[in-house]
Amino acid sequence: MKYPSRSGLKSLVCASLVLVLQGCASTPAPSGNAQVNDPIEGFNRTMFGFNEKVDENVLKPVATGYKNVVPSPARTGVTNFHNNFEDAWSAVNSLFQLKFEHAASDTMRVLVNTTLGFGGLLDWGSEMRLQRYNEDFGQTLGYWGMGEGAYVVWPLLGPSTARDSVALPLDLTAGPGLVIESTAISISAAALNVVNTRANLLDTTALLDDIVLDKYIFVRDGFLQRRRSQVYDGNPPDAPKN
Repeated sequence: MKYPSRSGLKSLVCASLVLVLQGCASTPAPSGNAQVNDPIEGFNRTMFGFNEKVDENVLKPVATGYKNVVPSPARTGVTNFHNNFEDAWSAVNSLFQLKFEHAASDTMRVLVNTTLGFGGLLDWGSEMRLQRYNEDFGQTLGYWGMGEGAYVVWPLLGPSTARDSVALPLDLTAGPGLVIESTAISISAAALNVVNTRANLLDTTALLDDIVLDKYIFVRDGFLQRRRSQVYDGNPPDAPKN
């Protein structure tokens, strides 16, 4: 019997990872001058609340137990392993954006970390001062002029924009599932990455909960500012193109 496609399975497992990375991580302070295109705020707030409950009742308790049991070097190895796949995808997107220097740096990181770092468990690329550029397909679409569109919060998938929603299937697929033939192992690796990433952010999100009055606004504005900065390599225009 043929298993379901790895992209579909991995999208389900990695959904929480996107929530963690984009919704829970520390974000830049919102800019008062930035335009916010949030026409479905009511829906977005409902989804944001749902995602917060999932995090509070599932992800956070599991991540806390994981952090208490798994030593820091092992957690770092898991982070490095998945970062190696992100670097490979970043190199591809840098080529799409004609950023050849970025592509070369990310490619060298992948080669070094895969060969000398035991498949990416060790990050020798950073020790060699090879820069990570973190390019994704959403940034590629923005580079070629596609406007970010409306802000949207997807259940489990977390904060996004119309443009990033188009790119999301490809961005989610670019991971260990591309080279791991076993569906079960691929899902397990993705689930481990979800828990590991959330564990790494426990202290950050605890601080966020303590200092933010309206967490939805803070996450939304910080996410949009960060994405605009990424698309425009740290120099976004005053007003986003929608």
